[in-house]
Amino acid sequence: MREVSAGGVVVRPSAEGWEVAVIEPQKDNSVTVSSKNDDKKRQKLLLALPKGLVDKGENPEQTALREVLEETGLKAVLVTKLGDTKYVYLRSWGDRKRVFKIVGFYLLRYISGEIDQIAEEMRIEVRRALWIPLDGADRKLAYSGEKEMIRRAQEYLKAHPEPPA
Repeated sequence: MREVSAGGVVVRPSAEGWEVAVIEPQKDNSVTVSSKNDDKKRQKLLLALPKGLVDKGENPEQTALREVLEETGLKAVLVTKLGDTKYVYLRSWGDRKRVFKIVGFYLLRYISGEIDQIAEEMRIEVRRALWIPLDGADRKLAYSGEKEMIRRAQEYLKAHPEPPA
């Protein structure tokens, strides 16, 4: 079984530097942690990049732009492809098949929209969308492949301080 998805690293400049749009997925993948000195349990925040399956008739670039709009409420323009992540996962539903997944990630420049203004039906997938500083975002994301895409976006922006709008 094979799946092909695409996603976006959406950036915008701010007074403090670049910001990136991330999502907190609705899935209850959060981890409960506690320390010896703290009887209270805390939920670890799970952050990810917006992404989704390439629909029939779409190319990956179109998918990345569509998924960003659906999951964050933001319109963006394509700057460059950052790369692909590849991994295998076991479906947690239905047939429990192993799935080989490829996700193409694109650097996108924010052009309009309000973060987290998404359709109600998307709340099944996305708890919320938010801007976070690009600097340090790789330490806040849950998935190693997405952390690498953040680092590639940072490298690109250092070499090209003002990506095309």
